[in-house]
Amino acid sequence: MAIQNSQSSAAGSASNGVAHPASPFDIEAVPALQIPERVLMGAGPSASYPEALRAMSANTLGHLDPAFVDIMNNVGAMLRSVFRTRNRLTGAVSGTGTAGMEAALCNLIEPDDHVLVCVAGYFSDRMQQMVERMGASMTVLERPWGTVFPPEEIEAALAKMSRPKLVAIVHAETSTGALQPLQEIIQIAHRHGALVVADAVTSLAGCPLLVDEWELDVCFSGTQKCIGAPPGLSPITFNERAMDVIRNRKKRVQSWYLDMSLVETYWGDSGAGGRAYHHTAPSNALFGLHEALRLTLLEGLENRWARHELHSRALMAGLGALRLEPFAQEGHRLWQLNAVRVPQGVDDLEVRSQLLRKYHIEISGGLGPIKGQVWRIGTMGYSASHTNVRLLLSALEDILSDLGYAVEKGSATDAAEAIYRAHESEQGRSASAASPNVADAALSGAVQEGVGETIGSESVAQGVAHKD
Repeated sequence: MAIQNSQSSAAGSASNGVAHPASPFDIEAVPALQIPERVLMGAGPSASYPEALRAMSANTLGHLDPAFVDIMNNVGAMLRSVFRTRNRLTGAVSGTGTAGMEAALCNLIEPDDHVLVCVAGYFSDRMQQMVERMGASMTVLERPWGTVFPPEEIEAALAKMSRPKLVAIVHAETSTGALQPLQEIIQIAHRHGALVVADAVTSLAGCPLLVDEWELDVCFSGTQKCIGAPPGLSPITFNERAMDVIRNRKKRVQSWYLDMSLVETYWGDSGAGGRAYHHTAPSNALFGLHEALRLTLLEGLENRWARHELHSRALMAGLGALRLEPFAQEGHRLWQLNAVRVPQGVDDLEVRSQLLRKYHIEISGGLGPIKGQVWRIGTMGYSASHTNVRLLLSALEDILSDLGYAVEKGSATDAAEAIYRAHESEQGRSASAASPNVADAALSGAVQEGVGETIGSESVAQGVAHKD
Protein backbone atom coordinates (compact mmCIF):
# COMPACT_ATOMS: atom_id res chain seq x y z
CA MET A 1 0.00 0.00 0.00
CA ALA A 2 1.46 3.37 -1.01
CA ILE A 3 1.48 6.13 1.56
CA GLN A 4 1.26 9.64 0.22
CA ASN A 5 1.80 12.89 2.06
CA SER A 6 -1.49 14.79 2.29
CA GLN A 7 0.16 17.85 0.75
CA SER A 8 1.37 15.99 -2.34
CA SER A 9 -2.05 15.96 -4.02
CA ALA A 10 -2.08 19.75 -4.02
CA ALA A 11 1.23 19.76 -5.85
CA GLY A 12 -0.41 18.16 -8.87
CA SER A 13 0.50 15.05 -10.84
CA ALA A 14 1.30 14.16 -14.40
CA SER A 15 -1.05 12.22 -16.65
CA ASN A 16 0.96 9.06 -16.08
CA GLY A 17 0.28 9.23 -12.37
CA VAL A 18 3.81 10.25 -11.37
CA ALA A 19 3.79 13.17 -8.96
CA HIS A 20 5.87 16.26 -9.75
CA PRO A 21 6.86 19.11 -7.44
CA ALA A 22 4.82 22.28 -7.67
CA SER A 23 7.92 24.30 -8.62
CA PRO A 24 10.62 22.61 -10.72
CA PHE A 25 14.16 22.87 -9.37
CA ASP A 26 16.21 25.46 -11.24
CA ILE A 27 19.68 23.90 -11.58
CA GLU A 28 20.89 26.97 -13.49
CA ALA A 29 20.52 28.94 -10.26
CA VAL A 30 23.12 26.76 -8.53
CA PRO A 31 26.59 28.26 -9.05
CA ALA A 32 29.70 26.21 -9.70
CA LEU A 33 31.49 25.27 -6.51
CA GLN A 34 33.95 27.88 -5.28
CA ILE A 35 35.80 27.16 -2.03
CA PRO A 36 36.84 30.29 -0.08
CA GLU A 37 40.41 30.81 1.07
CA ARG A 38 41.05 29.75 4.65
CA VAL A 39 43.97 29.47 7.05
CA LEU A 40 42.75 26.71 9.36
CA MET A 41 43.97 27.32 12.90
CA GLY A 42 40.97 26.14 14.84
CA ALA A 43 40.31 22.95 16.75
CA GLY A 44 40.00 21.04 13.49
CA PRO A 45 40.05 20.36 10.72
CA SER A 46 43.57 21.56 10.10
CA ALA A 47 44.92 22.18 6.62
CA SER A 48 45.46 19.18 4.36
CA TYR A 49 48.72 18.45 2.61
CA PRO A 50 48.51 19.35 -1.09
CA GLU A 51 49.87 15.87 -1.81
CA ALA A 52 46.93 14.34 0.08
CA LEU A 53 44.42 16.46 -1.84
CA ARG A 54 46.04 15.58 -5.15
CA ALA A 55 45.96 11.88 -4.29
CA MET A 56 42.25 12.11 -3.53
CA SER A 57 41.60 13.47 -7.03
CA ALA A 58 42.93 10.30 -8.66
CA ASN A 59 40.60 7.82 -10.33
CA THR A 60 38.65 5.67 -7.91
CA LEU A 61 39.63 2.04 -7.35
CA GLY A 62 37.39 -0.80 -6.29
CA HIS A 63 37.68 -1.83 -2.65
CA LEU A 64 39.00 -5.30 -3.53
CA ASP A 65 41.19 -4.21 -6.42
CA PRO A 66 44.69 -5.69 -5.87
CA ALA A 67 46.19 -2.20 -6.26
CA PHE A 68 43.83 -0.86 -3.60
CA VAL A 69 44.63 -3.76 -1.28
CA ASP A 70 48.31 -2.81 -1.59
CA ILE A 71 47.41 0.76 -0.60
CA MET A 72 45.49 -0.57 2.41
CA ASN A 73 48.53 -2.63 3.38
CA ASN A 74 50.66 0.51 3.31
CA VAL A 75 48.11 2.54 5.27
CA GLY A 76 47.91 -0.15 7.94
CA ALA A 77 51.69 -0.39 8.19
CA MET A 78 52.10 3.39 8.40
CA LEU A 79 49.36 3.67 11.02
CA ARG A 80 51.16 1.06 13.12
CA SER A 81 54.26 3.23 12.96
CA VAL A 82 52.35 6.38 13.93
CA PHE A 83 50.45 4.63 16.74
CA ARG A 84 53.74 2.98 17.81
CA THR A 85 52.13 -0.46 17.85
CA ARG A 86 52.37 -3.92 16.31
CA ASN A 87 48.62 -4.55 16.66
CA ARG A 88 47.39 -6.60 13.73
CA LEU A 89 44.01 -4.88 13.70
CA THR A 90 45.12 -1.36 12.92
CA GLY A 91 43.31 0.54 10.22
CA ALA A 92 40.84 3.32 9.58
CA VAL A 93 37.12 3.29 10.32
CA SER A 94 35.09 4.73 7.45
CA GLY A 95 33.80 7.73 9.36
CA THR A 96 35.12 10.62 11.42
CA GLY A 97 36.65 10.42 14.88
CA THR A 98 33.22 10.07 16.46
CA ALA A 99 32.72 6.87 14.45
CA GLY A 100 36.04 5.67 15.84
CA MET A 101 34.83 6.48 19.35
CA GLU A 102 31.64 4.50 18.82
CA ALA A 103 33.52 1.59 17.27
CA ALA A 104 35.93 1.43 20.20
CA LEU A 105 33.14 1.42 22.78
CA CYS A 106 30.41 -0.66 21.17
CA ASN A 107 32.75 -3.54 20.39
CA LEU A 108 33.83 -3.93 24.00
CA ILE A 109 30.65 -3.06 25.91
CA GLU A 110 27.75 -5.41 26.47
CA PRO A 111 24.60 -4.55 28.43
CA ASP A 112 25.25 -4.26 32.19
CA ASP A 113 29.04 -4.26 31.84
CA HIS A 114 30.68 -2.05 34.46
CA VAL A 115 32.36 0.92 32.82
CA LEU A 116 34.25 3.89 34.26
CA VAL A 117 34.01 7.06 32.16
CA CYS A 118 36.33 9.97 32.99
CA VAL A 119 34.62 13.25 32.06
CA ALA A 120 36.43 16.59 31.95
CA GLY A 121 35.36 18.07 28.64
CA TYR A 122 33.01 17.97 25.69
CA PHE A 123 34.35 14.81 24.08
CA SER A 124 34.66 12.79 27.26
CA ASP A 125 31.02 13.77 27.85
CA ARG A 126 30.27 12.33 24.41
CA MET A 127 31.87 9.07 25.56
CA GLN A 128 29.53 9.10 28.55
CA GLN A 129 26.49 9.51 26.29
CA MET A 130 27.56 6.60 24.11
CA VAL A 131 28.24 4.27 27.05
CA GLU A 132 24.82 5.10 28.47
CA ARG A 133 23.12 4.23 25.17
CA MET A 134 24.93 0.88 25.15
CA GLY A 135 23.23 -0.13 28.39
CA ALA A 136 26.32 -0.34 30.58
CA SER A 137 26.38 0.02 34.34
CA MET A 138 28.31 3.27 34.33
CA THR A 139 30.38 5.08 36.91
CA VAL A 140 31.16 8.66 35.91
CA LEU A 141 34.22 10.37 37.36
CA GLU A 142 34.11 14.12 36.78
CA ARG A 143 36.63 16.91 37.04
CA PRO A 144 36.45 20.61 36.11
CA TRP A 145 36.97 21.24 32.40
CA GLY A 146 40.59 21.96 31.59
CA THR A 147 42.02 19.73 34.33
CA VAL A 148 43.33 16.17 34.20
CA PHE A 149 42.67 13.07 36.30
CA PRO A 150 45.35 12.10 38.84
CA PRO A 151 45.96 8.34 38.98
CA GLU A 152 44.80 8.08 42.58
CA GLU A 153 41.30 9.24 41.59
CA ILE A 154 41.07 6.50 38.98
CA GLU A 155 42.35 3.95 41.49
CA ALA A 156 39.76 4.99 44.09
CA ALA A 157 36.90 4.89 41.58
CA LEU A 158 37.84 1.44 40.25
CA ALA A 159 38.21 0.06 43.79
CA LYS A 160 34.55 0.87 44.44
CA MET A 161 33.32 -0.86 41.28
CA SER A 162 32.31 -4.49 40.89
CA ARG A 163 34.26 -6.20 38.09
CA PRO A 164 35.10 -3.10 36.04
CA LYS A 165 35.47 -4.03 32.39
CA LEU A 166 36.49 -0.77 30.77
CA VAL A 167 37.93 2.68 31.46
CA ALA A 168 37.04 5.31 28.85
CA ILE A 169 39.24 8.39 28.85
CA VAL A 170 40.37 11.18 26.53
CA HIS A 171 44.10 11.55 25.93
CA ALA A 172 43.88 14.99 24.28
CA GLU A 173 40.70 16.89 25.16
CA THR A 174 40.02 19.05 22.12
CA SER A 175 37.46 21.18 23.95
CA THR A 176 39.87 22.35 26.65
CA GLY A 177 43.44 21.93 25.38
CA ALA A 178 44.33 19.52 28.20
CA LEU A 179 46.67 16.53 27.76
CA GLN A 180 45.86 13.60 30.04
CA PRO A 181 48.81 11.41 31.17
CA LEU A 182 47.83 7.80 30.51
CA GLN A 183 50.59 5.34 31.34
CA GLU A 184 50.01 5.00 35.08
CA ILE A 185 46.23 5.02 34.65
CA ILE A 186 46.47 2.14 32.18
CA GLN A 187 48.53 0.13 34.66
CA ILE A 188 45.94 0.78 37.39
CA ALA A 189 43.07 -0.24 35.12
CA HIS A 190 44.80 -3.48 34.17
CA ARG A 191 45.40 -4.35 37.83
CA HIS A 192 41.64 -4.10 38.28
CA GLY A 193 41.00 -6.28 35.22
CA ALA A 194 39.75 -3.42 33.04
CA LEU A 195 40.61 -2.48 29.48
CA VAL A 196 41.37 1.14 28.52
CA VAL A 197 39.93 3.00 25.53
CA ALA A 198 41.59 6.34 24.77
CA ASP A 199 40.47 9.16 22.50
CA ALA A 200 43.57 10.39 20.64
CA VAL A 201 41.79 12.41 17.96
CA THR A 202 43.94 15.49 18.61
CA SER A 203 47.09 13.81 19.90
CA LEU A 204 48.02 11.23 17.24
CA ALA A 205 51.11 12.45 15.31
CA GLY A 206 51.22 15.68 17.33
CA CYS A 207 52.71 14.56 20.66
CA PRO A 208 54.01 11.30 22.16
CA LEU A 209 51.45 8.48 21.98
CA LEU A 210 53.02 5.07 22.57
CA VAL A 211 50.32 2.41 22.29
CA ASP A 212 52.44 -0.69 22.86
CA GLU A 213 54.83 0.78 25.39
CA TRP A 214 51.91 2.07 27.48
CA GLU A 215 49.94 -1.18 26.90
CA LEU A 216 46.95 0.83 25.71
CA ASP A 217 44.19 -1.56 24.64
CA VAL A 218 42.16 0.50 22.15
CA CYS A 219 42.99 3.88 20.69
CA PHE A 220 41.23 5.90 18.00
CA SER A 221 41.92 9.18 16.27
CA GLY A 222 40.96 11.33 13.28
CA THR A 223 42.67 12.18 10.02
CA GLN A 224 41.93 15.92 10.04
CA LYS A 225 44.05 17.05 12.98
CA CYS A 226 47.80 16.42 13.22
CA ILE A 227 47.96 13.89 10.38
CA GLY A 228 47.05 16.47 7.73
CA ALA A 229 44.40 14.66 5.67
CA PRO A 230 40.78 15.77 5.15
CA PRO A 231 38.14 14.57 7.64
CA GLY A 232 36.28 11.35 6.96
CA LEU A 233 38.37 8.51 8.40
CA SER A 234 39.17 7.44 11.94
CA PRO A 235 42.48 5.62 12.51
CA ILE A 236 41.99 2.95 15.15
CA THR A 237 43.95 0.12 16.75
CA PHE A 238 42.93 -2.83 18.96
CA ASN A 239 45.39 -5.04 20.81
CA GLU A 240 44.91 -8.79 21.20
CA ARG A 241 43.54 -8.40 24.72
CA ALA A 242 40.73 -6.24 23.34
CA MET A 243 40.15 -8.53 20.36
CA ASP A 244 39.80 -11.53 22.68
CA VAL A 245 37.04 -9.67 24.53
CA ILE A 246 35.27 -8.98 21.22
CA ARG A 247 35.55 -12.58 20.03
CA ASN A 248 34.18 -13.91 23.33
CA ARG A 249 31.16 -11.62 23.63
CA LYS A 250 27.90 -13.17 24.82
CA LYS A 251 25.93 -11.06 22.36
CA ARG A 252 26.87 -9.76 18.95
CA VAL A 253 28.08 -6.17 18.64
CA GLN A 254 25.03 -3.92 18.36
CA SER A 255 26.46 -2.19 15.25
CA TRP A 256 26.98 -4.41 12.22
CA TYR A 257 28.91 -1.69 10.37
CA LEU A 258 31.37 -1.11 13.24
CA ASP A 259 31.69 -4.75 14.36
CA MET A 260 35.43 -5.32 14.49
CA SER A 261 35.05 -9.09 14.37
CA LEU A 262 33.80 -8.47 10.82
CA VAL A 263 36.01 -5.51 9.97
CA GLU A 264 39.14 -7.45 10.95
CA THR A 265 38.55 -9.78 8.01
CA TYR A 266 38.95 -6.71 5.78
CA TRP A 267 41.63 -4.66 7.56
CA GLY A 268 43.39 -7.44 9.42
CA ASP A 269 44.67 -9.51 6.49
CA SER A 270 46.41 -12.60 7.83
CA GLY A 271 48.17 -13.21 4.54
CA ALA A 272 46.51 -16.60 4.12
CA GLY A 273 42.91 -16.09 3.11
CA GLY A 274 43.19 -12.54 1.84
CA ARG A 275 40.62 -9.89 2.61
CA ALA A 276 36.89 -10.46 2.79
CA TYR A 277 34.37 -7.86 1.63
CA HIS A 278 32.79 -5.96 4.50
CA HIS A 279 31.77 -2.56 3.14
CA THR A 280 32.66 -0.30 0.25
CA ALA A 281 35.69 1.53 1.54
CA PRO A 282 36.08 5.25 0.68
CA SER A 283 39.05 4.58 -1.57
CA ASN A 284 39.88 8.17 -2.47
CA ALA A 285 39.83 9.20 1.18
CA LEU A 286 42.31 6.41 1.86
CA PHE A 287 44.52 7.71 -0.95
CA GLY A 288 44.69 11.03 0.89
CA LEU A 289 45.41 9.36 4.22
CA HIS A 290 48.16 7.32 2.58
CA GLU A 291 49.98 10.45 1.40
CA ALA A 292 49.52 12.33 4.67
CA LEU A 293 50.90 9.39 6.64
CA ARG A 294 53.82 9.08 4.24
CA LEU A 295 54.72 12.74 4.78
CA THR A 296 54.28 12.34 8.53
CA LEU A 297 56.78 9.50 8.65
CA LEU A 298 59.20 11.17 6.22
CA GLU A 299 59.34 14.08 8.63
CA GLY A 300 59.83 11.67 11.53
CA LEU A 301 57.53 11.41 14.53
CA GLU A 302 60.02 12.88 16.98
CA ASN A 303 60.68 15.82 14.64
CA ARG A 304 56.98 16.27 14.19
CA TRP A 305 56.30 16.28 17.92
CA ALA A 306 59.07 18.83 18.39
CA ARG A 307 57.67 21.01 15.60
CA HIS A 308 54.26 21.08 17.28
CA GLU A 309 55.87 21.97 20.59
CA LEU A 310 57.93 24.77 19.07
CA HIS A 311 55.04 26.47 17.28
CA SER A 312 52.85 26.12 20.36
CA ARG A 313 55.49 27.78 22.53
CA ALA A 314 55.84 30.63 20.05
CA LEU A 315 52.08 31.06 19.77
CA MET A 316 51.55 31.01 23.54
CA ALA A 317 54.34 33.54 24.02
CA GLY A 318 52.60 35.85 21.57
CA LEU A 319 49.20 35.32 23.18
CA GLY A 320 50.78 35.96 26.56
CA ALA A 321 52.07 39.31 25.28
CA LEU A 322 48.41 40.10 24.54
CA ARG A 323 47.57 39.14 28.16
CA LEU A 324 45.53 36.11 27.10
CA GLU A 325 45.56 33.52 29.88
CA PRO A 326 45.89 29.77 29.22
CA PHE A 327 42.78 27.75 30.03
CA ALA A 328 44.13 24.22 30.55
CA GLN A 329 45.88 23.07 33.70
CA GLU A 330 49.52 24.12 34.05
CA GLY A 331 51.89 21.32 33.08
CA HIS A 332 49.20 19.47 31.10
CA ARG A 333 48.65 21.67 28.06
CA LEU A 334 48.48 20.41 24.52
CA TRP A 335 50.97 21.71 21.98
CA GLN A 336 48.60 21.24 19.08
CA LEU A 337 45.46 22.79 20.60
CA ASN A 338 46.07 25.98 22.55
CA ALA A 339 43.11 27.18 24.62
CA VAL A 340 43.13 30.71 26.06
CA ARG A 341 40.51 32.70 27.94
CA VAL A 342 38.65 35.43 26.09
CA PRO A 343 39.56 38.76 27.76
CA GLN A 344 36.85 40.36 29.84
CA GLY A 345 34.87 42.86 27.81
CA VAL A 346 35.90 41.36 24.45
CA ASP A 347 33.23 39.79 22.25
CA ASP A 348 34.36 36.25 21.42
CA LEU A 349 32.22 35.91 18.29
CA GLU A 350 33.15 39.35 16.95
CA VAL A 351 36.86 38.56 17.08
CA ARG A 352 36.44 35.18 15.40
CA SER A 353 34.12 36.65 12.77
CA GLN A 354 36.61 39.39 11.91
CA LEU A 355 39.45 36.87 11.70
CA LEU A 356 37.45 34.87 9.18
CA ARG A 357 35.99 37.78 7.23
CA LYS A 358 39.02 40.07 7.00
CA TYR A 359 41.96 37.69 7.22
CA HIS A 360 40.52 34.29 6.16
CA ILE A 361 41.75 32.77 9.45
CA GLU A 362 39.63 30.26 11.36
CA ILE A 363 40.00 29.70 15.10
CA SER A 364 37.47 27.98 17.35
CA GLY A 365 35.37 29.14 20.28
CA GLY A 366 34.42 27.28 23.42
CA LEU A 367 31.93 24.43 23.63
CA GLY A 368 29.29 23.59 26.22
CA PRO A 369 29.70 25.38 29.56
CA ILE A 370 32.73 27.35 28.34
CA LYS A 371 31.07 28.68 25.20
CA GLY A 372 32.08 32.31 24.69
CA GLN A 373 34.81 32.03 27.33
CA VAL A 374 37.76 30.54 25.44
CA TRP A 375 39.45 30.58 22.07
CA ARG A 376 40.85 27.28 20.85
CA ILE A 377 43.75 27.76 18.47
CA GLY A 378 45.25 24.85 16.59
CA THR A 379 48.87 24.43 15.60
CA MET A 380 48.36 21.05 13.99
CA GLY A 381 49.95 19.11 11.17
CA TYR A 382 50.37 21.10 7.98
CA SER A 383 48.86 24.18 9.67
CA ALA A 384 51.62 24.23 12.31
CA SER A 385 54.08 26.69 10.80
CA HIS A 386 56.06 29.82 11.63
CA THR A 387 54.16 31.82 9.01
CA ASN A 388 50.74 30.86 10.33
CA VAL A 389 51.65 31.69 13.92
CA ARG A 390 52.91 35.11 12.94
CA LEU A 391 49.92 35.72 10.66
CA LEU A 392 47.40 34.98 13.40
CA LEU A 393 49.17 37.02 16.08
CA SER A 394 49.41 40.01 13.74
CA ALA A 395 45.70 39.75 12.91
CA LEU A 396 44.73 39.46 16.58
CA GLU A 397 46.76 42.57 17.39
CA ASP A 398 44.84 44.53 14.75
CA ILE A 399 41.39 43.25 15.69
CA LEU A 400 41.77 43.59 19.44
CA SER A 401 43.15 47.08 19.04
CA ASP A 402 40.23 48.08 16.80
CA LEU A 403 37.82 46.77 19.46
CA GLY A 404 39.37 48.99 22.13
CA TYR A 405 41.48 46.35 23.87
CA ALA A 406 44.85 47.79 24.89
CA VAL A 407 47.48 46.33 22.58
CA GLU A 408 51.11 47.24 22.09
CA LYS A 409 51.45 46.75 18.34
CA GLY A 410 54.14 44.26 17.47
CA SER A 411 54.40 42.85 20.99
CA ALA A 412 52.77 39.52 20.15
CA THR A 413 54.75 38.87 17.00
CA ASP A 414 57.96 40.00 18.72
CA ALA A 415 57.36 37.56 21.58
CA ALA A 416 56.82 34.71 19.14
CA GLU A 417 59.92 35.64 17.12
CA ALA A 418 61.99 35.60 20.31
CA ILE A 419 61.04 31.93 20.78
CA TYR A 420 62.01 31.09 17.20
CA ARG A 421 65.33 32.94 17.47
CA ALA A 422 66.17 31.23 20.74
CA HIS A 423 65.42 27.86 19.20
CA GLU A 424 67.63 28.55 16.19
CA SER A 425 70.40 29.71 18.48
CA GLU A 426 70.17 26.53 20.55
CA GLN A 427 70.20 24.29 17.51
CA GLY A 428 72.95 26.13 15.68
CA ARG A 429 72.68 27.28 12.11
CA SER A 430 74.21 24.13 10.66
CA ALA A 431 71.87 21.82 12.56
CA SER A 432 68.74 23.91 12.04
CA ALA A 433 68.29 22.65 8.48
CA ALA A 434 67.20 19.33 9.97
CA SER A 435 65.63 20.73 13.14
CA PRO A 436 61.91 20.90 13.96
CA ASN A 437 62.04 24.67 13.40
CA VAL A 438 62.36 24.16 9.65
CA ALA A 439 60.52 20.87 9.40
CA ASP A 440 58.12 22.57 7.01
CA ALA A 441 60.91 22.90 4.44
CA ALA A 442 61.93 19.28 4.88
CA LEU A 443 58.57 17.93 3.81
CA SER A 444 58.33 18.91 0.16
CA GLY A 445 58.39 21.89 -2.13
CA ALA A 446 54.60 21.95 -2.26
CA VAL A 447 54.33 22.10 1.50
CA GLN A 448 56.63 25.11 1.60
CA GLU A 449 54.63 26.98 -1.03
CA GLY A 450 51.35 27.40 0.86
CA VAL A 451 50.21 29.22 3.94
CA GLY A 452 47.78 26.96 5.75
CA GLU A 453 45.72 25.60 2.91
CA THR A 454 44.82 27.53 -0.20
CA ILE A 455 46.38 30.95 0.37
CA GLY A 456 49.59 31.35 -1.62
CA SER A 457 52.68 32.90 -0.11
CA GLU A 458 52.14 36.00 -2.25
CA SER A 459 48.98 36.68 -0.21
CA VAL A 460 50.92 37.64 2.90
CA ALA A 461 53.61 40.20 3.56
CA GLN A 462 56.38 38.40 5.42
CA GLY A 463 53.77 36.61 7.54
CA VAL A 464 52.06 39.84 8.63
CA ALA A 465 48.29 39.78 8.32
CA HIS A 466 46.53 42.31 6.16
CA LYS A 467 42.91 43.08 5.45
CA ASP A 468 41.32 42.61 2.03
